[in-house]
Amino acid sequence: MLDRLATSADGLSSAQAADRLASHGPNSLRTHQVSAWAVLRRQLNNAVLILLAVSAVVSFFLGDSTQAVIIGLILAVSIGLGFLNEYRAERASAALHSRVHHTALVRRDGHYVKVDVNDLVPGDVIALTLGELVPADVRLIAVNGLECNESILTGESTAAEKSVEPVPADAALADATDLAFMGTVVSAGDATAVVYATGADAQFGKIAAGLGERQPETDFQAGLRRFSYLLLQVAITLTVLILVTNLLLRRPVIDSVLFALAIAVGITPQLLPAVVSTSLATGSRRLAACKVLVKRLVCIEDLGDIDILITDKTGTLTEGRITLIEAVDADGTPAQDVLRYGLLSTDVDPAVGGTSANALDAALWESEAGRHVLTAGVHRIAELPFDHTRRATSALIDDAGRRVLVVKGAPEQILDHCVALPAAAQRTLDRLFADGRRVVAVASRPAPGLDAITAADETELTLDGFLVFADQPKEAARDSLQRMAELGIELKVATGDNPQVAEKVCADLGLISRGTVTGAHLDGLDDAEFEAAAQSATVFARISPEQKARLITVLRRTGRSVGFLGDGVNDALALHAADVGISVDTATDVAKDAADVVLLEKDLGVLATGVAEGRRIFANTIKYVLMGTSSNFGNMFSAAAASAVLTFLPMLPSQILLNNLLYDTSQLAIPTDRVDPEQLHAPSHWNIAFIRRFMLTFGPISSLFDFLTFGLMLGVLHAGPVEFRTGWFVESLATQTLIIFAIRTRRIPFLRSKPSGWLVATTVSVIAVGVALTILPLSRDLGFTPLPWQFFGALALLTVGYLVLVEITKKVFYAEPMHTAGESVRTRGREHRIHRRAARFSHGGRLPARY
Repeated sequence: MLDRLATSADGLSSAQAADRLASHGPNSLRTHQVSAWAVLRRQLNNAVLILLAVSAVVSFFLGDSTQAVIIGLILAVSIGLGFLNEYRAERASAALHSRVHHTALVRRDGHYVKVDVNDLVPGDVIALTLGELVPADVRLIAVNGLECNESILTGESTAAEKSVEPVPADAALADATDLAFMGTVVSAGDATAVVYATGADAQFGKIAAGLGERQPETDFQAGLRRFSYLLLQVAITLTVLILVTNLLLRRPVIDSVLFALAIAVGITPQLLPAVVSTSLATGSRRLAACKVLVKRLVCIEDLGDIDILITDKTGTLTEGRITLIEAVDADGTPAQDVLRYGLLSTDVDPAVGGTSANALDAALWESEAGRHVLTAGVHRIAELPFDHTRRATSALIDDAGRRVLVVKGAPEQILDHCVALPAAAQRTLDRLFADGRRVVAVASRPAPGLDAITAADETELTLDGFLVFADQPKEAARDSLQRMAELGIELKVATGDNPQVAEKVCADLGLISRGTVTGAHLDGLDDAEFEAAAQSATVFARISPEQKARLITVLRRTGRSVGFLGDGVNDALALHAADVGISVDTATDVAKDAADVVLLEKDLGVLATGVAEGRRIFANTIKYVLMGTSSNFGNMFSAAAASAVLTFLPMLPSQILLNNLLYDTSQLAIPTDRVDPEQLHAPSHWNIAFIRRFMLTFGPISSLFDFLTFGLMLGVLHAGPVEFRTGWFVESLATQTLIIFAIRTRRIPFLRSKPSGWLVATTVSVIAVGVALTILPLSRDLGFTPLPWQFFGALALLTVGYLVLVEITKKVFYAEPMHTAGESVRTRGREHRIHRRAARFSHGGRLPARY
């Protein structure tokens, strides 16, 4: 294979790699591009817009071209704004993806360096380590207990064992034990391999390139869909009722149909898609500025839903800069031999040097200036890499002709395998843990005649001492924890570290712990006891990947929305299990692949900003929904009732639609509105029952003042049909638009809750335009006429009375319990996983989208 690829075990030179990159192209796929057509298609797939389109076509063929033009204008504004915002947001997201890189350890110019996986070429010699996604199709040169999870390609969940023994060229994928394939996961061991296929030429690339994009519904989208169905039901019911009433009153069929269609369109918030897309696009830009990457735009709202955050400790609560403090023996006395054995059992070859993939090994290797002197003359014969079951690394070394097995790992694991432990060992360990230090135990035993290592050999050890590392609490974390508390998010810490260390970090940062549970303790609990521990404890220490995932599943079963922040291969299961999986750009490939949200800075403060933004977006969306459904329902009910008793239509169909167009236009500024702090303290969810109750409570208030206007026009001003329609048009527009200031907050408007300047400006401007349309020369074409000044005086009083009554009703309404509802469903299958992995390579080998 090396000869066929014109390379060697030392890899390629930089010049050779550059030439091959130019000829073979980047190691990436292009199956996930920002498509203008796909964005437009999503805008058109909306029940409200479909209703508008049908109404426009029917109006046109029934001869009312004015009504058809107005509906067409509404459609154009809604679709155009929605398309513009989503397309801009997707392009911004794609650009942001390019800031997050995956790297591979590649042998270039005779030594290992980290290279972007996009730059891999056939002939590159790479190192594969635990937790990595295999970046290209490779032929294995040397393996050390290598196992790969190939379920993405074969559907088999059991890891496949690998070897360097060649297999027939026509062997099935599952039988190709001498190969590792792009997109599969290194689940155990490590290896050296040579790249033979990249990009679309890889097995994974061939499958992924032929797949389309199918993104399942999020909770937010499901809520919008259910809300659209509610509107359709109300619109159809009202339309049929009005049509039958008008036909029974022997009114012209065409006029009756057009009026009924106008009512149906009028009750729907036509610009809801535009308002939602504007909110999400605005949110994505704010989050991008705060270094938060949301893989899908609608995941912003999901991020705002979380009320429990489970996080790791390193880099989140601590600085994440691990440094070696000292190497001591069992008595706590500095010991050079412990340091020496620690260096010899890292994942770096002492004879060659290089970069370590393990943070503790990297800190150990980089801390000792005399490391080459310490390891000189020692030959490493074999090694057994770290795994999350053993929690240890072993190395078989030849030390001046004497074979020694060195085992380095979690103190609890290592001490269990030691004989004749010094009495001071546990005291030294307790002291170090109490100081908040991360500790790795080092033990050894003579190993004459041993040529290879298995886990069974890690017994009857003699404790040499401890490697002591420091990872200081992050100063900014204290403020970040306070922000999380203000958002009503309960924080739990799940760490592989010692419980005393985790408790010390929490105490230093002021995080009040309600108890600590270890993984060993969780193993002995039944389901009910596990659930009780999950809800009550704050710190979960020495916890396994499976226990993390179970912890999240149990908490979700209790009705909580759980976010999980993790960056290691052992976090992948938990990231998949969470409602919102959160990772960082420095995380392992598997962790980034499993996450919904990627932080470009590992900081809880950044995450808190993202959560608050998600809640702000949902709060503003609901403002529009509540205002639109209640006022539209009230006005359309008034129109239906008036049409049943008047000898003329209370408002022409074109006037109803013009009213709605102006009213909806004023609400396009809602995404810029401020949100009261209390609305951010807990997540909110779509609740169709609540929206229906709100509509049926506040809609009749709108109708009441419509009826008062009717009385004013007919009983006081003795208005004819044209004057009546003009007066109701102005009153309806004024009350519908001004009501946003009462509905947008549970507080007293303006005095205790100030709206955004844009919202005030658009509301006032639209009312002014509406009044102007009744005065300007084109008013006759629209069916309007100028009104006497007495009407506007009465209108001001009616509007004030309306807003006061709404405020009183609002206090009574919100005094009742407000229920929220929401569920999160995540489904995954083989093709689903391929889609997600394909996205990783479609962005130049970078971040995948989560579906």
